[in-house]
Amino acid sequence: MLRRVDPRLTARARELRNNPTPAEIAIWQRVSRYRPPCTRQYVEAPFIIDLVCRKAKLAIELDGSQHIDAVDADARRTAYLQSQGWRVIRLWNSDVLANPDGAAQHILSTAAECLGGTHPQPLPSREGRARRPRYR
Repeated sequence: MLRRVDPRLTARARELRNNPTPAEIAIWQRVSRYRPPCTRQYVEAPFIIDLVCRKAKLAIELDGSQHIDAVDADARRTAYLQSQGWRVIRLWNSDVLANPDGAAQHILSTAAECLGGTHPQPLPSREGRARRPRYR
């Protein structure tokens, strides 16, 4: 039986997806076209993860200045997610905004590592596919 997600968490995740931070926008523009796909604001109760690659079980947390004083809470959150089988990487918003391409490359290479040797630069979803002729 599927476990139900708290509707309040789902609503909060939807709100966060609709109001992304500049760092989330910068990363999403770079990783959304690659495979395996990523998901923004994924609910892993009782938490909402900024970005995940579900196939690789990779959780990416984009931390802003509010996390400077939340080291213990972040450590507990990371420990919980790891106990659920997630690999967690944390990136500072300022680092992402200073080098978004490097941050995206780090995310993609870590996802490839989690998947055990997929290509380090996976093709965007449609690139490399031959077009099939359309029949009328």
